Amino acid sequence: MVPDAKFASYYGRNIVKPAPWGHEIPTYLFLGGLAAGSALVAAGGEMTGRRELQRNGRLVALGALGGSTIALVSDLGKPSRFYNMMRTVKLTSPMSVGSWILAGFGAFTGVAAFSEVMKEVLPNEGRDLPMAWFWPYGDRLASIGAGFFSAPLAAYTAVLLSDTATPTWHAAYRELPFVFVGSALAAAGGAAMATTGTAETAPARRMAIGGALLESAAMALLERQIGVPGETLHEGRAGRLLTAAKALTAGGAALTLVAGRWRPAAALAGAALLAGSAATRFGVFEAGIESAKDPRYTVIPQKQRLAARRAQAALDAVSDATGLPTAAALAREAHHDPHGSTMKGQA
Repeated sequence: MVPDAKFASYYGRNIVKPAPWGHEIPTYLFLGGLAAGSALVAAGGEMTGRRELQRNGRLVALGALGGSTIALVSDLGKPSRFYNMMRTVKLTSPMSVGSWILAGFGAFTGVAAFSEVMKEVLPNEGRDLPMAWFWPYGDRLASIGAGFFSAPLAAYTAVLLSDTATPTWHAAYRELPFVFVGSALAAAGGAAMATTGTAETAPARRMAIGGALLESAAMALLERQIGVPGETLHEGRAGRLLTAAKALTAGGAALTLVAGRWRPAAALAGAALLAGSAATRFGVFEAGIESAKDPRYTVIPQKQRLAARRAQAALDAVSDATGLPTAAALAREAHHDPHGSTMKGQA
């Protein structure tokens, strides 16, 4: 009897080289998302007069941004490599674009946090200083600037992962940005609930619940659409992390909805949402690394795409020979002519 075929590569080497990244990169993914979402929280607090929410959101954003930058520089090995990334602009490189997004976000977030610190340090919150009338306008400009860069910062790391040849990350390129954006919103809402009195956290609670719903829906769609590389999302360390992430995110959102106006429950829900967001980033990272180690996650999708192209070519050949349109051609015609005028003309 012929033994079952085993997937392997030449000389026992991986077909796709696993990314040489340590725990610094998923830490960077989580803290970057938290910083982006917290800047949105702070901007909302500034524009609606929620002073405590504004202050805490800005400080959390700055702290998370600092932590994510340290993690990134630690992965690069030395600070000069981060500086070298800023010397060029390459629009086709997610890494280059992301570096400039991080820089722009950091500039506005730094100004906003500095403003908050000065309000605490200066007598009379700095109202006696010359040109103090300009301060509120500077505050508003810093909020708008940080908010402008928030969404790209929350999503670009997913684009960065999807742009690699790592099977699980690459196959999830449609859904992963939505997972990361939802995760960032849930984490930022949770951080605001954990640090701010409930009298000012109504927008943060709505953000946390909305982010949790977006993350859960996008993750469910990802798991259904991704195909064979999605097996790594359910196995080993990645599977345990993502299972924990789902439980923490759902539990945090439910507790927010039921008892979010009670401070102890709000703090507990916020901690659960933060932990769920971190587990999501680490789980997706681990799943990608494992998919690169096993050749079958590279070979099977390639064979499936090749079989699909051959089947389509065969259908096109039959269509050319018989003059009858294929189902795909009919679908394309219906898409271009939603009122069906082409079909009526043929009839």
